[in-house]
Amino acid sequence: MKGHGRSGGWPTLEEVALRAGVGRGTVSRVVNGSPGVSARTRAAVEAAVAELGYVAHRAARALAADRADAIALVVPDPQAPFFPGGSFVEVVRGVGAALADTDVQLVLALAGGERERRRLEGFLSGRRVDGVLLVAAGAGDPLPELLLRLGIPAVLGGCGTAAGTLPSVDCDDREGAAAAVRHLLERGRRAIAAITGPLDAYGDRRRLEGYRQALAAAGRPVDELLIAAGAPTAEGGRQAVRELLERRPALDAVFAACDPLAAGALAGLRAADRRIPGDVALVGFGDSAAARYLDPPLTSVRQPGEEMGRAMARLLLERIEGGRGVEGEGPVVLPTRLVVRGSSWNVPGGGAGNAEGPGPLPRTGAFPQGE
Repeated sequence: MKGHGRSGGWPTLEEVALRAGVGRGTVSRVVNGSPGVSARTRAAVEAAVAELGYVAHRAARALAADRADAIALVVPDPQAPFFPGGSFVEVVRGVGAALADTDVQLVLALAGGERERRRLEGFLSGRRVDGVLLVAAGAGDPLPELLLRLGIPAVLGGCGTAAGTLPSVDCDDREGAAAAVRHLLERGRRAIAAITGPLDAYGDRRRLEGYRQALAAAGRPVDELLIAAGAPTAEGGRQAVRELLERRPALDAVFAACDPLAAGALAGLRAADRRIPGDVALVGFGDSAAARYLDPPLTSVRQPGEEMGRAMARLLLERIEGGRGVEGEGPVVLPTRLVVRGSSWNVPGGGAGNAEGPGPLPRTGAFPQGE
């Protein structure tokens, strides 16, 4: 019966060879797509495979080829957001899309603590995977150095601190932040504050650079008292905006380096009786799922999470197939996009009638309307 060999189990390579009247090695070459087999013999083997319902044992085939047919997606800190915008699911979706037409399996590995890191090192040393996608590794993280030492093909994602040591895919955080500040300037805002996470994080540093760059390009001096850093959480944003209002009560816009900070800033501004966007316009970064459900909906910089995951996986597969080493050639940088919503779309100093609700949002041009 199709799907079962003479022993009653799944058909074996030997049984396919017997049915086709050829040797076991010939069947192996046909199944693995190797050259050197005549068209007639190949047709006989393929017919026997179809009749018996033979399925090649992928693990055995991978072992013979000195391959694991698997890659690992390593998350250094499972307690922290994957990206401040929370695009973990999008990145995984992109990786999955890139692997969809391959036999490569995706393994998720967490490495938040010393014990997990030791276990991961043993796993990688055993060549259980053919390559590694490492995401959101912070400054001083030992994992990039471990991958270099083991000689395992690897690609970084959102890990700009290790750029130059390993190939990487990242988003253009600096230009995304600059676009946000240009938008606020174009809306007539003059005292634009910035709230960042800890500046030892690569992404936060890049976003602060973008903030400074946009102000300088507009001929506006950077007021250091309009810059505050805090934990990348809603509470961090609330505390930072309270501090900013004490220093510069006349601030009329806030750029937050991630959406959780922006959500906290919104709450802090409301607690201080500031109307949004009437008195203070607000822009976040990451375009998290919650951004569109805030009141008013949050203008935010969207990171191409799915595209990042797809690019990372494709780059890693190229390196595995090409037998290339682990050294990087320079990062792949993907563009961001500003999604404009009600938190920034209003005329400064508007009356009570339009203090909370925006006027018509732009439907064309550089700032597409948010969902």
